[in-house]
Amino acid sequence: MPISLSSTPMFSRIISQSSSRAFSTSSALLNRCIVYTQNGDPAQVLSAITYPKLPSPPPNTVNLKFLLSPINPADINTIEGVYPSRPKPTSNIATSGLGSQDQPVFVGGNEGLAQVVDVGEGVQGLENGDWVVMDQPQLGTWSTSRNVPFHGVIKLPASGLTEAHGATMTVNPTTAYNMLDGFVKLQEGDWVVQNGANSAVGQLVIQIAKERGLNTINFVRSRDDMGPLVTHLESLGATKVLTYDDLNDRSLRSKIKEWTGGQDIRLALNCVGGDPTTAMAKLLGQDSHLVSYGAMSKKPLSLPTSLHIFKNLTSHGFWQTNWSRTHSRTEKEELITKLAEMMKEGKLKAPEHTIITIGPQVSDEEATEKVRSIFAEMAEGKFRKKVLLKLEEPAACA
Repeated sequence: MPISLSSTPMFSRIISQSSSRAFSTSSALLNRCIVYTQNGDPAQVLSAITYPKLPSPPPNTVNLKFLLSPINPADINTIEGVYPSRPKPTSNIATSGLGSQDQPVFVGGNEGLAQVVDVGEGVQGLENGDWVVMDQPQLGTWSTSRNVPFHGVIKLPASGLTEAHGATMTVNPTTAYNMLDGFVKLQEGDWVVQNGANSAVGQLVIQIAKERGLNTINFVRSRDDMGPLVTHLESLGATKVLTYDDLNDRSLRSKIKEWTGGQDIRLALNCVGGDPTTAMAKLLGQDSHLVSYGAMSKKPLSLPTSLHIFKNLTSHGFWQTNWSRTHSRTEKEELITKLAEMMKEGKLKAPEHTIITIGPQVSDEEATEKVRSIFAEMAEGKFRKKVLLKLEEPAACA
């Protein structure tokens, strides 16, 4: 990994000098991105840098203007250095200083919505004005503009989507859809059980299941005022909403048997781990499947051997990035199109979100401070909604 410069006086001088030059040599709009030079706490290692306007795109590439980009939990893990998918160092956005050959950086952001603003020779199926989402991981979406290979993006339908829909298209909705579709051949009327039901993926599971005519039993953490959360999840299509405390109720199995009419539950989705998942797995029937896509409790998964021996339970892990690596571009385009249609028809809601904008008159130093404060507040749990980042091109002074 490159040596960290983010906390040194030299780093501050480079940023200041770079910003000063950028804001005094041209009246054109510039570009900005959020970067880091080594892994660590995002509230300490992230910085904003300004770089020149993109040149015309080389053959088989497109220039993109990013409209909105989420900050996902996986992004934080990536910056910390504990996530399997990692970005490649970038060294071509500056001729000197950060982002140059001498001082490469990692540009943050894995998911985002962008608009095509220029196409290179040989590009097929894309033209200026098209909305696109990322088809490759870690392309650096926390940017105002980037140049990427045209096969690294997927075109969205021409109209009917909000920016929030587009920006959050490729991680959570695809995860929810593929877990419901890829492990058990579910029929209308079947039942699915999940924990973390109020997470972004959990809420999408509820909505997609409703659209398919599936019933869901949804577990969440207990809280003082459960009413609003239960009402919200039921409005999305949840059949039943329970708490992890309910898993300790000995009468729960008989209640579930009554709800399901004695039908076996053959699919469970887990993003928590630990004891709640062990108890949830015991609700499954014969030849069932437990799919784990997260471990929010940071506790290991422990399953009774009897479930494997007597009920033929199969336990899987799911990672959307791996699904994308092992499926064709046509399959990915079909999935994105299907999800986009559901969003346009109002069957999938955009996640509750907060948009944080870094405007054109903000200096790199001010932008750095703002970005770091966002991550500090996220670590303290101050954001209850998904955070979407909107970077606007910094305006250069004449």
